[in-house]
Amino acid sequence: MIAQNIALYNHNNGVYMIAFFGLVCLGLVVMLLLFMNGGKKKEE
Repeated sequence: MIAQNIALYNHNNGVYMIAFFGLVCLGLVVMLLLFMNGGKKKEE
């Protein structure tokens, strides 16, 4: 009886959240690399 009242879980929302989180992480890594390589060079 209890199993009939529990709604089935929809996995689409979780997939979208994981994809969005992955894109945000990828964007942060790219931004970090651009900041590291784009800084002013010291003249020695």
